[in-house]
Amino acid sequence: MRFPKLSRSLRQLSTHVLAIALGVVLTVSTLQVLPSQAEPAPTVTAGDTSQLIAQRQSPASAAIGSSSFVTAAVNRVGTAVVRIDTERTITRRVDPFLEDPFFRRFFGDGFSQQMPSEQLRGLGSGFIIDKSGLVLTNAHVVDKADKVTVRLKDGRTFEGKVQGIDEVTDLAVVKINAGNDLPVAPLGSSSNVQVGDWAIAVGNPLGFDNTVTLGIVSTLKRSSAQVGISDKRLDFIQTDAAINPGNSGGPLLNGLGEVIGINTAIRSDAMGIGFAIPIDKAKAIATQLQRDGKVAHPYLGVQMVTLTPDLAKQNNTDPNSPIQIPEINGVFVMRVVPNSPAASAGIRRGDVILQVDGKAITSAEQLQNVVEDSRLGQVLQVKVQRGNQIQQLSVRTAELQNAS
Repeated sequence: MRFPKLSRSLRQLSTHVLAIALGVVLTVSTLQVLPSQAEPAPTVTAGDTSQLIAQRQSPASAAIGSSSFVTAAVNRVGTAVVRIDTERTITRRVDPFLEDPFFRRFFGDGFSQQMPSEQLRGLGSGFIIDKSGLVLTNAHVVDKADKVTVRLKDGRTFEGKVQGIDEVTDLAVVKINAGNDLPVAPLGSSSNVQVGDWAIAVGNPLGFDNTVTLGIVSTLKRSSAQVGISDKRLDFIQTDAAINPGNSGGPLLNGLGEVIGINTAIRSDAMGIGFAIPIDKAKAIATQLQRDGKVAHPYLGVQMVTLTPDLAKQNNTDPNSPIQIPEINGVFVMRVVPNSPAASAGIRRGDVILQVDGKAITSAEQLQNVVEDSRLGQVLQVKVQRGNQIQQLSVRTAELQNAS
């Protein structure tokens, strides 16, 4: 009687064991199947766990956790970044009262000849673009400087000679004599830059040498007019990498350590954004500055603003508006510079520029770029609307003599 009972107990026990084993098998197989549906499991040999960890690491954690692409980029260009110190002596204007003969009779001629002078010091950045000692920087860093001193990262200092300045693009080339084996910053291409790319600013902001800040490219082709500097002709790279006074002239790098722009601290009120001159533009200007010492820029001689039908309508419905404006797309002429090509061609204040050489013009930035890309002395066929009439005018470009 006991054997049948024992047999039944053994059968029940084996059934439970079989059920448990089957559950374990199903659980293990599920764990193996689920990850493979999302990502193929890598084949890793014994002792090669680093590959498995690297493959499972996300790009974001890899960028933040490694020591890092920023370090590699800065190490690639860092020794070519320089500090530029400038000195300039200015003499204050003599008060006309001191030149009055009546005054001089009492105090003597020597008193009025003691004109006070003041020494101004400036600080900026730059980077070496040629082993012979050519340094690229901003024009406003070295403009009107009596003395330029270039300091390398290793502590060596050299007197710099300004080879050329272009105020319109805010670029300058400085030459130092330091042998022919200087470190050179690798130049990239700004035409390949996209919004969201890494942006690394290197320079000497606020006098703090060898400073690096990291951000991204916020936007491209931010025009100088939008930035609020109408005397420049540039489309900037905008970044959220910190750019402060002293950064001016230093390089803006991509994630590979290539120079994609030249930092320029042009807006003292720019909170959280900075601007850089695209390196493709800088390359072309630097070549001309080395060769000629300056760059010739054609101009028409008009102050202008982009016109849209909505803006024109707002003006026309204002009872205090001095003029009625055609409700069209174009460029509204706010002022014509006396003795300029535009004045000679008959362009007037209140004209709306519609076309240049048959190409429709819809913004002030577009017109500026068309003129900038033309040749000195080139005749441009400009179509304007004056009131209800269309006029075709021929404007011969001339050289812009003074950016201000």
